[in-house]
This record gives sequence, structure tokens and C-alpha cells, in this order.
Amino acid sequence: MTSEPSAVTADARVGADGTVMMHPHRTFQGVLRAGALASVLLVAGVVAALVWANIGGYEEFWRQRVGISVGSWSLTYELRTWVNSGLMTLFFLAVGLEARREFDLGDLRERKRLILPITVGLVGMALPVAIFLVVNHGLASAGAWGVTMSTDTALALGILTLLARRAPKRTRTFLLTAFVVDDVVALIVIAALYSGPISLPAVMAAVVSFVLLLAARRLNRTLGRNLAVVLGVLTWFFMLLSGIDPVVSGLAIGLSTSAYVPVRADLERATDLFRDYRVSPSAELAHSAAAGLADSLSENERILYRLSPWTSYVVVPIFALANAGVAITPDLLGRAFTSPITIGIVLGYVVGKPISVVGSSWLLSRMTRGRIHPQVGWLSVLGSGTAAGVGFTVSLLIAGIALTGPQLGEAKIGIFLSVIGSAALTWLVFFCVRFIPANRRTTALNGRPDPTLDLLAPPDPELDHVRGAAEPAVTVVEYGDFECGFCKRGEPTVRELMQRHPDVAVVWRHLPLTDVHPNALRAAEAAEAAGAQGAFWPMHDMLLDHQDRLGANDLEEYARQIGIDVDRFRDDLQAHAFADRVRADIRSADESGAAGTPTYFINGQRHEGDVDIDSLSKAINGARAALRNG
Repeated sequence: MTSEPSAVTADARVGADGTVMMHPHRTFQGVLRAGALASVLLVAGVVAALVWANIGGYEEFWRQRVGISVGSWSLTYELRTWVNSGLMTLFFLAVGLEARREFDLGDLRERKRLILPITVGLVGMALPVAIFLVVNHGLASAGAWGVTMSTDTALALGILTLLARRAPKRTRTFLLTAFVVDDVVALIVIAALYSGPISLPAVMAAVVSFVLLLAARRLNRTLGRNLAVVLGVLTWFFMLLSGIDPVVSGLAIGLSTSAYVPVRADLERATDLFRDYRVSPSAELAHSAAAGLADSLSENERILYRLSPWTSYVVVPIFALANAGVAITPDLLGRAFTSPITIGIVLGYVVGKPISVVGSSWLLSRMTRGRIHPQVGWLSVLGSGTAAGVGFTVSLLIAGIALTGPQLGEAKIGIFLSVIGSAALTWLVFFCVRFIPANRRTTALNGRPDPTLDLLAPPDPELDHVRGAAEPAVTVVEYGDFECGFCKRGEPTVRELMQRHPDVAVVWRHLPLTDVHPNALRAAEAAEAAGAQGAFWPMHDMLLDHQDRLGANDLEEYARQIGIDVDRFRDDLQAHAFADRVRADIRSADESGAAGTPTYFINGQRHEGDVDIDSLSKAINGARAALRNG
């Protein structure tokens, strides 16, 4: 299951000059560090649980009943139940938010791409379950088949981070998208097959609360959010009373929370609030400005950003502490190594997951003659399959429901062994990369990516302003603002990119942020007026070099310096002859989700992450390799 912060979600930041710039709120490297830390904390929770269980007092502590009583009415459960059905609801809320983000903004936003992850996810669940059922055929333990279903995506990503340094970024993306289905189906199975006696009145009350929650989101933002929190708690409460595991409510709420890139109107409101604070600093205006920035993000982004650290660093380690403990004795180990439960779990995860991931991907690629294929190379597909053999969170959850006594201990041993075995296989797969000839290594790891185009208005050499290679292998489209300090600071990087990559062309498109830059629109029209006389790029450079002097007289002076007809230039500016041309660029920016400056698209794909020379060069190299392998 996934629980770590998203790698590609956007955050709106306002610079000292009032410029709104879109950045990921966490760079990919930041997410990798977060995933590694979450995995370390999870392992620490497991180790602490094992030590505690073997010292004594472990089960007694977690079986304490805790709750509230009012008169004759009481609501009390074991402490472990509050963790598994209470805290873990927050975890599965994060899972639902991540899954919805993938459908709205991630690799699954193009619906034809659903075929591969749905196939891989379902087969990746079915084959391990089948192996477990074969090993446990005719035994009462066969009812625990759900233990082998789900991949712990967060732990799998952590293993890739720690043990597979050679794995390309898209390996993690492939793993995440492929097992979104795994996450959703596993929760449905828990609700349908691993729940106790069901109370229909409580189920109906939960449904009504959930519907009211959806309606509350359409109200005033503050009121709607407060009502949604209350109704979300009520939905969880009624699910708890219904007999269905209430973690399902977290998943449902997360899946119903849409994600989207901040729109210009919201960002403009945020910059107005920031400007008010800049003019008259006060605690009240500071609060309003901060709230305005937060409001520009989608509800999905806001909740996930705040929730992910808690689920990754607190909830999941506590879950491990409450569920992973088992008193390890020679008798238990002797039984476990011959137990159908342990053997079924290990074979299902360590053998079944890699075979199902590679096999289903290969068959689908063959059946469609390559039209549907993984976005990574086959070695990375294999590495994803071995990492997917890590089952922990849902496995322990279902094991605790379906098994008791010695059988539960055997299941935990099997889960621990599957984590160790899958981690070892993943390390071995990517260790073998060094033995692959250099000319085949890139293809083995990266394959033939087919990225979804984020840029809805592709570059047009007849209309766009292009510099660099005449027949480029890679085209970088920059949406910029001549009064934006970030654009000025990024210009040397763009020039160095063209020197470092002679096969790259750079396109400039206008995105004047008129709410914070009063001269930006006039400067954009001035650049177009100069372009009409064949001097767009000299004027472009002049404007960025003199951002603090963009008045009408200044612009005429720049026209004189670059040697164009000043009278014609002045007439074009006064008549707003190129206003439609600038508006067309703004419209294409809005359509493609470019709300701030600078925003870069590399071969049609939005660049997410740092915008330094090394990060952009790496993205360009990746786009070039994708084109070559395609």
C-alpha cells in the first residue's frame, strides 16, 4: 500500500517580487529520502515488536480494552483494534488520495493506459492467491488466502530506494501505478470477505454520511471543509458499528477527492493577498495570505501533503509495533518451515508476484503487438515484480482477522520471510545491471517509454519563437514572463542547455502574470512587435536583462538599440497589434496546466522537479533516450 508523499504534486510559491512559481512541493530525491526513512521506521517498529513479544507483556498490552462509556452505553475495543481500524483509516485515506491523484494527474490520467496496470494488478493478486490455495488445499488455513494478495507499495518503493540505486525513476512510477488496483481491490476484499456480522442500519447510516460529505464539499470552502471532517468521522464511526472494517471509509473518501493543477484565478487571488501583506504586514494578513496559497491547491493535494508524514512516520510504524510481534521459539520455527501457511505466503509473494508482473506485462505486449507495453525496460519490470513481493501492511491486517494462535505466528513468519526474500531478489536483479553490455543497458532499464503528452498545443515552427537546433531531437517549451525574476535567473541555464545539448531547440511562450507584474503584458507585446521585424530574440534578451525598466519609453529605447524601425514598433505597441498572439500563448498555458513561470515542457511532457542545469539535462537525456528507443 502507498503511504509516502507524492513525487509530482505541485505547490504554488510566491517570490519576493510577488511572482508565482510552480514547484513540486517535494523533489523526487526528497520523496526517495522520505520513502527510505519511512521504510527504516517500519523496520524499527517490526524489530521493537519482536523484541517486546519475546520479552513478555506484548499481547497483554495490545489486548487491553479502551473506549468510552456514557451510562449504559459503551464503545470499547482492544487497543490493537483502535490501531488497526482507527489509525489505519488515515493510512488508507492517504492510499485513496494517492490513487485518485494518479487517475487525475499521474500516468493513469490517459484512460487507455489503464489496461496495463489493471491487468498487472489483478494478475499480481490472483497468481499469489492461487499458489497459496494450492499449497493449503483442503486445509482450514485456505480461508486466509487474502494474506498473499496485496503489495505494500510504500515498503516496496523503500526497498527500491535503498537496494536498487540503478533503477530508473520510472521503475518506481511503474510499480506505483500497477498496484493502485492492488490497493483498491484489497480493501474491497477486506470489506466483503473479512468482516464480521453486518448491521444494515449502520451501513445505511455510513452511506448517508458519505453522501452528505460529498455534498458538503460544494459549500463555502471553510464551512464545507469543517462539515466534511465531521461527516468523515461519522462515516468511519458508522462503519465501525456496521461490522465492516472502517478502513474502507478512508479509502472511499480519498478516492472521491479530486486532484488538479492550481488554476490561474486561484493563484491570482493568492498573490493579491500576498501583495496586501507585503504592503501592510500584520498577523491577520499573514494568515490570510497563507490560507490563500493553501486554497489554490486542490483538496487532494492539501490533505495528502499534511497527512503523508503522519501516515509514513507515525501510523505505519505504530501498526507494525502493534501487529508484528510474535514470540519466536524453536517450536514455532520448526512448525513454520513446514507449515502450508508459511510456505504458501513465501511462494506466493517471492515467486508468484515476479512471475505475474513479468508474465502479464509480456503477454499483454505480445497480444497487442507492442501497442500496450510497460513504460520501462524488461529488467526494470522484473525488478518491480520482485519488489512487489513485499507484503506487509494488508497481509498482517488480514492475518490478524483470519488466523489465531499458532497459525497467526506461522503467517507472520511467512510475511517476514517474504519481505527478506523479495528484498534480496530485488537487490540481485539490479546488481546484475553491471554485467549487461553498455549499449543494451539503457534499453534494459528504460525500455520504450510512451509518455503522455501534457502540452496540449504542440510547438509550431511557423508560429512559435524557436532557437537552437534546426532539426531538434528534443524540444523544450518554456512559458515565461519578462518581469518574472525566476525567468531571468533561469535564462543562463537555458542558454547553457543549448550549448550542452546541440540537438535541443527551445521555444518561448508568453505567460504574463498581470496580477503581480503590471508591465509583463506590455513587454510580451513588445517582444512580438520586435519579432514582426525579425528581432524577437534580441528583444527577448533585452527585456529579461532590464526587468526593472519596462515602461513605454524604455521599450522604444530597446527597439532603437537592437536596430529595428522604432516608429513601426511604437505604432504596433499602441495599436496592441499582437495582443491576440500573446492571448493565444496564455490560452495554451491554461489548457496545459501552466499556471506559473517558468514552466517547462520537454518533448511535450511537463518537467516536474528542480530546474537547475543538471536536472534539466537529465530530463533531456531521458527524452532523447525515449525517442531513440521508441
